[in-house]
Amino acid sequence: MRIGIVKEIKTMEGRVALIPAAVAELVGQGHEVLVQQNAGLISGYADHQYQALGARIMPSAKVLYDESEIVVKVKEPQPAEVAMLRPDQILFSYLHLAAEPDLAAALMKCGVTALAFETVEDPLGRLPLLAPMSDIAGRIAAQAGCHYLHRPLGGKGLLLGGLPAAERGKVVIVGAGVAGYNAATVVASLGATVVVFDYNRDKLAAVRALGDNVTGLYPYADQVKAEATSADLLIGAVLVTGERAPHVVDKETVASMEAGSVIVDISVDQGGCVATTRPTTYQDPTYEIDGVVHFCVTNMPGAVPKTASQALSASLIPYVSALAQAGWTDNAELMSGINIQGGALRHPGLIKSLGFAPH
Repeated sequence: MRIGIVKEIKTMEGRVALIPAAVAELVGQGHEVLVQQNAGLISGYADHQYQALGARIMPSAKVLYDESEIVVKVKEPQPAEVAMLRPDQILFSYLHLAAEPDLAAALMKCGVTALAFETVEDPLGRLPLLAPMSDIAGRIAAQAGCHYLHRPLGGKGLLLGGLPAAERGKVVIVGAGVAGYNAATVVASLGATVVVFDYNRDKLAAVRALGDNVTGLYPYADQVKAEATSADLLIGAVLVTGERAPHVVDKETVASMEAGSVIVDISVDQGGCVATTRPTTYQDPTYEIDGVVHFCVTNMPGAVPKTASQALSASLIPYVSALAQAGWTDNAELMSGINIQGGALRHPGLIKSLGFAPH
């Protein structure tokens, strides 16, 4: 198979789907790997490193798309990229289509078979291709929250962990999955008072084990509202596989938060779990509503492309290898990743969120 590795063009996105060592694995399996010129440069991987391990460097995206049977990339295709996709191709990337009905419609129209990293499920219901980026997004959410609490950036001027003779900050995290757990790990280690909400008792037990300053609670609506209202930092980390994220925090709750508080919504890729969430980029990462700073960047792990590319590539390589085999449709994990095929929506969560004919 001819496998194309794309240079990302989303705003300030420097990740690459596969690092040179992973490309060498595919070449060793007999596949032809095409890498767009400078695809890995921002992540720290030069073209000559890919060439040395058997890849062909493509001078442009057009040439790469024209020659590739499988297109592997990190973020969802931008309009110029959608225009280069064909019905006989497979697209394998993060898509988050529940929050992107226009993109879903465009992919249906072009006829490509589109598999989303974030809906590939293993036999235990875990999301192995989302997990490494959720690890990173959770940690970045905590770091960004600390950063934007600084007064010069619009925050209330609070050092989150406090110190002798100064109060601790309070962090509320909605969702104790991979991203929420990682966020809790960071803010708990700083000494903040942390409240984490989740339906799953085992996840609540895991966050409680992080320290005596962490409380795990069931997300009763009134209790979420009460705790969020008094939060200095609110982190949204809700995920329903393939579906648009439900609004767990409403506008009234945001309006009742103290001015200078910060909201970081990791769920923004799936539409956001806070009612006041709207997508931002690293070029213009924040906005204020009712005096509350919102950080809702849709590609949070893109801030650390070297780390993110290494982590993603390690998780991705066995799935790309399987996808390049003739019998990939017998692979249940890959089949769960299909979002669009034959011009139609295929994933149940996506169908539930968008219906059959998004426009």
